Amino acid sequence: MRPPRILLAGGGTGGHVYPAIAIAQAIRSLEPMSAIAFAGTRDHLEWNAVPDAGFEIHPITISGFHRRQLLRNAGFPFKLATGLWQSYQLVQDFDADVAVGTGGYVSGPVLWAASMRKRPTVAQEQNAYAGVTNRILGRRAAQVHIAFEEAKSWFPEGRCRISGNPVRKELATTVTREAARKALKLPQNANVLFVFGGSLGSQSINEAMWQVSDQMLSAPDLHIIWQTGNLYYERMRKKEHARLRVMKYVDRMELFYAACDLVLARSGALTCSELLCTATPAVLVPSIHVAEDHQTKNARSMERIGAAMLVPEEDLLNALLIQVPALLADPERRGTMADRARKAAKPQAAMTIAKDILALVGWEESA
Repeated sequence: MRPPRILLAGGGTGGHVYPAIAIAQAIRSLEPMSAIAFAGTRDHLEWNAVPDAGFEIHPITISGFHRRQLLRNAGFPFKLATGLWQSYQLVQDFDADVAVGTGGYVSGPVLWAASMRKRPTVAQEQNAYAGVTNRILGRRAAQVHIAFEEAKSWFPEGRCRISGNPVRKELATTVTREAARKALKLPQNANVLFVFGGSLGSQSINEAMWQVSDQMLSAPDLHIIWQTGNLYYERMRKKEHARLRVMKYVDRMELFYAACDLVLARSGALTCSELLCTATPAVLVPSIHVAEDHQTKNARSMERIGAAMLVPEEDLLNALLIQVPALLADPERRGTMADRARKAAKPQAAMTIAKDILALVGWEESA
């Protein structure tokens, strides 16, 4: 029996790319001889992130359909036709046994081409509200892996598995609160708030923090770690305070999750999954600019299970001054939120999905 040949497609944002990489790494750990390739676009994050992770990537020409700015779609039919042809050739040339889509525009043509060539396909949906691409692909997929119970209604009955979202493997490493605070030079007895808006940062969260951080820091035991993102850092770093740490980017998230008492963040799918896996209580502020309002639905799901508090963007200033301090002053409530997160977490998501993918080609886990 030849080694499995797995083709993965996911791109555009880290929320689509990093789960695909995590799945690929899990497949490689289970079956070291497996052949793994990615499909992606040259002008998005995957073009560098995938090779950096040690996997080959092939270019597919594709772009999104602009529902609000129809004139921008003039070149869409040509790109779609080109992407479909490239995907069909890639599935043929790589001779994929299975094609896996983790979302983003590139998943569409690749999984369609695999389906046309009678290869089983797998869709992985990160959000509580399934995206258009995955809703279409899920109709013909052999497996659909979801992270939120709410997404199940979008897919054919019997094909869904609530596997969770694959998260970066570093987050599975146990880091104690004491060790994390020592590494980050934070007092062991402080209240620590960790604020971030994703790798690119959030203008709304940053502007709110700019307005109220001084007032918040009137609490003498509060320390704030504030990750601004590249675009906003130079301005926001002018806020100076001994108990305020303004950072452009955080690359050791496991330390910051372990060190903080509370997170205030957007509610992207990967952020929600990381909060669950690290059992970190959170105040979630959904972005109102995300397609189909995915983030609000993610945050509602997190609030429903008791792992987070949802705050609409228009209530953010009030939340920073009232609800966040109240949560920081209530260790019992935060402990309950952490317990609920821990119970809902699926830290083995990547391994679960990898095993199911390999099972499609007859692979069996050795005893």
